[in-house]
Parts: sequence; structure tokens; C-alpha cells
Amino acid sequence: MREFSLPALYEVPTDGNLTDLIRRNASQHPDVAVMGRKVDGVWTDVTARQFLAEVRGAAKGLIAAGVEPGDRVALLSRTRYEWVLLDFAIWSAGAVTVPVYETSSPEQIQWILGDSGARLALVESAAHQAAVESVRANLPDLKGVRQIEDDAVARLTAEGADVSEELLDARMSAANADDPATIVYTSGTTGRPKGCVLTHRAFFAECGNVVERLKPLFRTGECSVLLFLPAAHVFGRLVEVASVMAPIKLGCVPDIKNLTDELASFRPTLILGVPRVFEKVYNSARAKAQADGKGKIFDKAAHTAIAYSRAIGTPQGPSFGLKLKHKVFDKLVFSKLRAVLGGRGEYAISGGAPLGERLGHFFRGIGFTVLEGYGLTESCAATAFNPWDRQKIGTVGQPLPGSVVRIADDGEVLLHGEHIFTEYWNNPAATAEALADGWFHTGDIGTLDEDGYLAITGRKKEILVTAGGKNVAPAVIEDRIRAHALVAECMVVGDGRPFVGALVTIDEEFLGRWASEHGKPAGSTAASLRDDADLVAEVQRAIDDGNAAVSKAESVRKFRILPAQFTEEAGHITPSLKLKRNVVAKDFADEIEAIYTK
Repeated sequence: MREFSLPALYEVPTDGNLTDLIRRNASQHPDVAVMGRKVDGVWTDVTARQFLAEVRGAAKGLIAAGVEPGDRVALLSRTRYEWVLLDFAIWSAGAVTVPVYETSSPEQIQWILGDSGARLALVESAAHQAAVESVRANLPDLKGVRQIEDDAVARLTAEGADVSEELLDARMSAANADDPATIVYTSGTTGRPKGCVLTHRAFFAECGNVVERLKPLFRTGECSVLLFLPAAHVFGRLVEVASVMAPIKLGCVPDIKNLTDELASFRPTLILGVPRVFEKVYNSARAKAQADGKGKIFDKAAHTAIAYSRAIGTPQGPSFGLKLKHKVFDKLVFSKLRAVLGGRGEYAISGGAPLGERLGHFFRGIGFTVLEGYGLTESCAATAFNPWDRQKIGTVGQPLPGSVVRIADDGEVLLHGEHIFTEYWNNPAATAEALADGWFHTGDIGTLDEDGYLAITGRKKEILVTAGGKNVAPAVIEDRIRAHALVAECMVVGDGRPFVGALVTIDEEFLGRWASEHGKPAGSTAASLRDDADLVAEVQRAIDDGNAAVSKAESVRKFRILPAQFTEEAGHITPSLKLKRNVVAKDFADEIEAIYTK
């Protein structure tokens, strides 16, 4: 199939903007908890009425600080309650939010604030403020910096006390659906990040149709979601706006270091994450079972879960014997895993990278269905996702209702719909190239089945062509290899080479446990063990598993274990954990050469 679309389930208002959502919530659901925030280590509810009042207070402060309609305001912070509050406050002042990753370097901050022409920067910490101040001489449009941890919200509220309610109401109604809501800079796997202009219409079309299509997951007063993705990423913004649109309770945590504890205390009904989160849940549970001498039981339970999930999709369904085994393992294993995920949830939404069939079937088999989706910054996050009632594991689902997915003659995925970005800020040439012929050209390669379910098979620019002329899409085998607990990252190489090779990094979280179990010296590192026969053999097993998913010509013949993981600080991965292949290839050129010469 070359093209597929679904009718819209939500009508975008022609003259509204996203601030209408918080005003509607305060009017229709004044006492419903729409936010959860940590106060002295305890989750505290924030009602729709309270949230609107806090947003209005901060918005008045922004107006008093000189923010005018259409101004760009940078927001540089980890994911936290104040991020959501200030995002809506910026919109309420009639301005445009420019999110900046909290891990950004001063050079990156300078580029984003300079290119967007940001008038004000709202930052989280003293370190963030110092980073902005270090490049401020090169930012002539920047008029001020406010720090969240220095009571920015309270200070803004106090400073805006004299701004009239009438002026604020006018500002909140100033933008219409086709005005920019945000400029989100792409992670930049190649070159400088480009600023994607997303309108209020794009968010309405995106979140309105997501909420309607997944309605059982967004029940007001019953459902909740915990946001631990970077709010600066467009997927994080989808979570934020969709939660407010429903509305359901939204909680924010700054990172995933203590994710298990946060899930246990917040107890969300819905989780949104990237595949690495679900891989770690699985790998941690399996490693703990092995450490407790219950590894064989866990593996049998995992096999049962996967078999059970596969059987659900068949006309005859699970056999009586499989149902019985599933019931036994539900008491022994599955219920405990669901408890780790908070104990209340039945669904998760995964995006950012392929989840893989094995994990998809495993989680559905334990009673926690992970609905895989697909999207880009330019598509305001999800442009396809699996419906809750008709999931097809191994695909990224059907198009967002109201949008169209087309497969070009060369296999590229093309998109059309109200959720698509309007332009790259200050970059008309790139805009014209990306939006040629009225379609957004994603750069991804994919297929559509007879029911309109999309499968992504790779990136056009990442296709390798071996010396023998074989085209290789790295994503399939890389994702399979990376599923191994010991593998942190894998990058397939082989462009113009006689065969396919791979660079592999070791997951430090699991290395210590593995080293102890295999009699390696205490404090062993990837650098000290990279040539160890046992570690090489373990990684070879991951490679063999990956090779099983592809043809012989596409399989990895040789690999090199690198001495350390790829990091954002070293420039090898983006804040959204995507590999910067050109940087890795340059920095590890000698390692790649060794694959073919040693």
C-alpha cells in the first residue's frame, strides 16, 4: 500500500490557542487534580483552578518584564512542575516558548537563543544561568535571565502584581491557531540544530486526536501520567499538552535515576517512555532474578509471556495449557513486574526508536501493553501510533487521525496533516526541501500494510552500501543487538567495505554485576575487559541474536568493543539519545579500520 489516512476525531478551533485548555479546565473541572508536584519529597495535588491561578501570576510577571506578543522566551530546565507552569505562562503572555535541553553546552545555548532571537531566558539552576551568561555578549536580543531555583516563579508573580486582569486576558487571547506556539530545535545528528516552528494548531491536531483515539487511557479524574522524558523534547511536550487537554493528572520527575521509586509513589495509570526504559526494566528484573537464583524461572516466565501475547493475535487464541502456565507465572513473576511499574498501569506508549517485537510481546504478555508509535519534531511528536484496541506489534501503528502517510517510490515516508510544522526558523532553503510538493519528507524508509499500519525500516541517509553492492539498513540489527543487557550502544559500519562490522559499547550498570558473576577483578571496566574472552563471547551472543534478524549479507561479521560508552558530553549522542554517526565514525576511525585490517 502506498498511502493511508484516517478521518479526524477532533476539530481544531479556528480562533483558539493552547491557553484555552487551562481556562476550560478551571471552569469545567475546577477541583480536579491536573498536576502532581513534589513538595518536601511528597506528591501534592494541584487542581485545575490552582494551576490556572499560578500560570496567570507568572504570565503577568513576564508581561511586566517586557515580554511582548510573539517574543521568543527560552526555557532551559530539567523536567519539573515549573517547566509546565512556565510553558503555559509564556503562552499566556502571548509569547513563543523555545525549549533548550538542560544538558546543552554554552555553544549550543548561544546558537539556539541567538537563532531564535530569544528576549528572555528562564533557566533552572545557577549552573544554567552561568552557561547563559558566559555567551550573553553574543546575544544582543537577550534582555534578561531568570532562575527557577532562585524563586523565579514567585518573583515574577510579585513583579506582575500591577498588571491588570484585562491586559492578561487580552494577551491570553492574542494568538490564534495558526500562530507559532514553540520553536523546537532538532537534536542535530548532523550539523547545527534547525528550529521547527510548531503552531497552536499543530498541538491541537496532534493532542486532540491522540486523546480521542486513546480515550480509555485519558479518563479525567481517574488516569494519570508520569513525565520523566526531557520536557524540551517534542515527545515530552506531547505528554504535557495531551494531559492538560484530557485533562488527567500529570507528574514530572527530572530524570530516571530513581524511576522505580517515583513510579511506586506516584502510581501512574499511563507511562510514556523510550525503548531503553523498557529494556532496562526487563534487563534489571532478569538480572535480579538471576542474582536470587531464580533466573531459570524468570526465563520460563518470559517465554510464556511472549507466547501468550503471540497467541492473543491468532484466531484460536491461547491454548488451555498456555493459559494455565500464564496464570501461574502471573502470581510468581508478572504481578511483581507490574508493581515495579507502579501497580496501576495497563498501558504505556513508546517512541523515539523501535521497541522490537520481543519486548512488545513480553510486556503485553505480562499485562502491561506498550503501544509503539512514531514521530519526529517536525510532526509535533506522534504521526502514527498503535490503537489501544487493535495493536499490531512490530509496527508503529496507523496514522494520526486526520493525517495522511504516503510511501514514496524510493520507500521514503511522507506526511501530510495539520500537525506538521510550518517552517524551519530562519532557514527557507531547508524548509523548501523538507516540505516539497506539500508533503513533509521524513528521511525515514518504511512500508504500509493492508490495514494502514506503518513499519519503519531505516533512515535514507543511514543506508550503508557494502563493496559488494548490498544495501544495509542499520536500525534493524542495531536494535536487536542493543536489546542485550550488556550492550549500551551499537553502531553498524561497512559503507564501501567488504562486509558489515559493528562498534559496541558496554552498559556500565550491568557490567559490574556480570563481572562479579564471572570472576573478574573488582572494579573491572569496559576498557580493562574489552579483550576478555568471556566478555567477547557474551557480546558475540548479542551479535548472533542480531544477525538472526537479517540476511547473511547484512549480518555483522566482526565487531570491536569500545573502552567507554557514547556520551552526549563527547558529542556522540544527542539529548534524545540518537547516535551522531558521523561524529562516532570520525572519533573511532581507528577502531573501524581495525575491524577490516586485524
